[in-house]
Amino acid sequence: MIKLIYDIVIIGAGNLAWQLSKELKHCGQNIVQVYNRSLTNAKELSKQINCEYTSDINCIDKTADIYFILTSDKAIGDISKKLNLRNKFVVHSSGSINLNKIQYKRRGVFYPLQTFSKNTKVDFKNIPICIETNTKKDYKILLTIANLISNNVIQINSKDRQIIHMAAIFANNFTNYMYVISNEILKNNNINFKILHPLINETNKKIKNNTPIKSQTGPALRQDFKIIRKHISLLDDNQHKKIYKILSLNISKIIS
Repeated sequence: MIKLIYDIVIIGAGNLAWQLSKELKHCGQNIVQVYNRSLTNAKELSKQINCEYTSDINCIDKTADIYFILTSDKAIGDISKKLNLRNKFVVHSSGSINLNKIQYKRRGVFYPLQTFSKNTKVDFKNIPICIETNTKKDYKILLTIANLISNNVIQINSKDRQIIHMAAIFANNFTNYMYVISNEILKNNNINFKILHPLINETNKKIKNNTPIKSQTGPALRQDFKIIRKHISLLDDNQHKKIYKILSLNISKIIS
């Protein structure tokens, strides 16, 4: 019989660990311990969810039901080797790391498809959670927990999850870098970046009701090369010029 409440150890104290552990606690799960290499960070998170903490990987509680590795991707394999657990369910939350990176018989993936900040509250009910396990029994466990916090739980294998993560990089990280460039251009000309906020909000609204390709606008789509050349001449940074040219070229091909 699948339990409804599990004893959970949180490994990591970054943005995702901060948000997910509090949400799991809020939904009735029993967080028994937080581990982090930084004792200060482990202690800080443990105060939020009222549990034990440690910075010594050898002192991680061995009696929990599930161990959530909520660290950087590059640390997942090394940490899973050092946990020294027996017959325990170990789960990571990465979008890009294969399920088999966890070297335990019982392993899983619990990947919330969202960007997280430590002090910005998110609504998990609207966040897609991609889950994967290597046994049907453990899949039911992750499904039970995921359904407690999200209305959008999807069974995704490692390959498809990596494709989703890659697409998310374009949609989120690369898009945000465009904001970085926009802000830099405006700042260099003594213009406040907030002037673009309504435009950014409207662009985000558009793609909720239309496909991205139908929402595309701008001089590159119109193949207005006069405007494009003018913009490039206004850019001082050569790297920004290259980015503008590459993006404009690819957008112009949409109607070709």
